Amino acid sequence: MKRMRISGIGAGFLVTLSFAMAAALFAAPVSAQDRTQGRSMVVSQRGIVAAENPLAAQAGATILAQGGNAIDAAVATNAAMGVIEPMMNGIGGDLFAIVYEAKTGKLYGLNASGWAPAGLTIEFLKSKGITEMPQKGILSVTVPGAVDGWSKLLARFGTRKFSEVLAPAIFYAREGFPVAEWDAAYWDGGVKYLQQDQNASATFLPGGRAPRMGEVFRNLDLARSLELIAADGRDAFYRGSIAKSIVASSAKLDGPMTAADLADFSSEWVEPISTTYRGWTVYEIPPNGQGIATLEMLNILEGFPLGQAGQNGPRYEQNSADALHAMIEAKKLAYADMYRYVGDPKFSQIPVEGLLSKNYAAERAKLIDMAKANCSVPPGVPAFPAKGDTTYLTVVDAAGNMVSLIQSNYSGFGSGLVANGTGFVLHNRGGLFKLDPQSPDALAGHKRPLHTIIPGFMSKGDERIAFGIMGGFNQAQAHAQFVSNVADFGMNIQQAMEAARFTKYTFPGCDVEMEDRIPAAVRENLTARGHQIHLHGAYSAVMGGGQAVARDNASGVNFGASDPRKDGEAIPEPAPVTSGSGR
Repeated sequence: MKRMRISGIGAGFLVTLSFAMAAALFAAPVSAQDRTQGRSMVVSQRGIVAAENPLAAQAGATILAQGGNAIDAAVATNAAMGVIEPMMNGIGGDLFAIVYEAKTGKLYGLNASGWAPAGLTIEFLKSKGITEMPQKGILSVTVPGAVDGWSKLLARFGTRKFSEVLAPAIFYAREGFPVAEWDAAYWDGGVKYLQQDQNASATFLPGGRAPRMGEVFRNLDLARSLELIAADGRDAFYRGSIAKSIVASSAKLDGPMTAADLADFSSEWVEPISTTYRGWTVYEIPPNGQGIATLEMLNILEGFPLGQAGQNGPRYEQNSADALHAMIEAKKLAYADMYRYVGDPKFSQIPVEGLLSKNYAAERAKLIDMAKANCSVPPGVPAFPAKGDTTYLTVVDAAGNMVSLIQSNYSGFGSGLVANGTGFVLHNRGGLFKLDPQSPDALAGHKRPLHTIIPGFMSKGDERIAFGIMGGFNQAQAHAQFVSNVADFGMNIQQAMEAARFTKYTFPGCDVEMEDRIPAAVRENLTARGHQIHLHGAYSAVMGGGQAVARDNASGVNFGASDPRKDGEAIPEPAPVTSGSGR
């Protein structure tokens, strides 16, 4: 082929034309290049799985590609996460989920949080000279609810068997997986804790140390436990050899867990609670979870001109001093109420309607002084009725079914105990009980404690968003910030998840944690109002990591988002693979 040679005026014209064409081509995305979000949403007409680890998300996406639905994929992803991130979650922990069923347009809540052993009571602990609820060891262990939760989800909404959805998790447990960046750091931080239990050390510290980033880790004991569940369902865990091992380990450590505590346990379907906020309806699981604090916090914030709500007057910009001050103060008010009133509703009268009342929120909002932080916030008095560490994942499938699921060991590596031959840690969720008999969260046999893990869901018109953010008592306040980012500041789900956050793990005091992406001038303004700011890095794990998926029912398009504060990713369901004729 003969080359064309261009010189003189022609060459100059071509150069000018090239710059003009380039300017035209790149003019449109200039504003997009200045965006604050670090990555784009995943957009697909097929399903999307967002999880803390790409291998686990891929496991769920594969189930979708094989014909499973969002519920099947959620269980597969959760099971894989329990293998890949054992310090945060696993079959020794609890689970909550919100399911959106596309064909009916209905929401269903699942509370798969376990109860205390019948013999674990205030009197039992006092007889041992214990005056504060243990935070580790066998006396912090409650019945793990996750496996029964999986069973309930699959039985009601699933299309695949246990053997199919657990196959990816079994593969990674038996064949191994390379440890990811964040998880390597978490693992290393748990070495001294794991060394206190011989089984835990043998299971999770091969060669006497935590696996490093990129090293392949295998867990053959966990593979066998999952294979038993794949073959015999939830009974393998609650009545079979796994249950026997848990009971034997408890007895060896003078714990109160019995075979009946496990065999008699059942998770429950519950009606999600909700409130409205700027045209959105926001849903949470009812107590014994802390989600009610998210809803009360949003109700309080409704009276403040955040973002779009202030279009016709004063307006608090996103992460401005006024916006953050209002949110922090609303958090204190809502959390004071949550801590005072929330427990297991089967044991305590909880004023759910009173706490969700718009009038009650308006009265609480009057306590916020925009010039000064309140360092001592007592609970309010809502109307009572007349009578009496974590992983989050979310899935949307092509049909529009959605699952918002959160599951946890509570602390990193839970109680620090591994029952002989099982390959997973038992959680320490019992540590959230109180030993004050007057508290709604007072310890009692077969009672569930106040729970920190909460799945979230929100809807408006044809839009549906399933979301969650991890991190103990960070979660309810992080949910409220995410909702506000979407509803007040018009962010997409990736922007809303990435945006700089604050958190306050404590209940009293004016201390508050913040990421350093919040401008220094804003922090100085807040300090002048009395906030005591502890500064963290740009994407701090202290703020918790989250995931989100969204569905536009009008177009049938799905969206996925994953928080850079974790190792995760939103992975779309792959297109069907068909054999072509070739040539």
